[in-house]
Amino acid sequence: MSGGVWFTSDLHFGHRLVARHRGFGDNTEEHDLVLCQRWVEKIKPDDQVWVLGDIAVSSPNHALTIMRDLPGHKHLISGNHDGCHPMHRDSHKHLPRYLEVFESVQAFARRRINGEEVLLSHFPYSRDRGEARYTQYRLRNEGRWLLHGHTHGKEKVTHVPGFHSGISGRVPPTREIHVGVDAWGLRPVSLGQVADLMKEVNE
Repeated sequence: MSGGVWFTSDLHFGHRLVARHRGFGDNTEEHDLVLCQRWVEKIKPDDQVWVLGDIAVSSPNHALTIMRDLPGHKHLISGNHDGCHPMHRDSHKHLPRYLEVFESVQAFARRRINGEEVLLSHFPYSRDRGEARYTQYRLRNEGRWLLHGHTHGKEKVTHVPGFHSGISGRVPPTREIHVGVDAWGLRPVSLGQVADLMKEVNE
């Protein structure tokens, strides 16, 4: 496979509340159509796409039907709204349905970008719209870059430098890139865009 690599998250196909938040009123059909159009603008059949969770809000059938026909080799990092995430007791029962559409399904992954190990998870290290939710399912921050979704915010990069404290020792930096569609004009993010953001922060 020689295509490009892309990242996205929080598509929420068929989700009325999210469609309203994104300016579509209660028109989930238009919301879903725009997401599909912007996917097709970017993704070629040989491209690899990492979807970092939350393809839908409850029943995945509508979202999986849409995603099956979208181009690209698709991989899912499951989110809290995906029935196949291991936080759900019956996740194993839902997994086969997701594997009909995605070439892999996992709770987190890692890749190498700009020579650095980068983690992929639906959840950021700690931030969560003012609440401490799903803490047992978040990766621990040891200073690595993290690509995530979940927040539905407009922020693309979160960078908090680490520091040394006589009490707690070394606190690692927080280096996160939000790949959710809300931060990227409802479009997937290319590997090149991610690499450029990492380079800007590292410099």
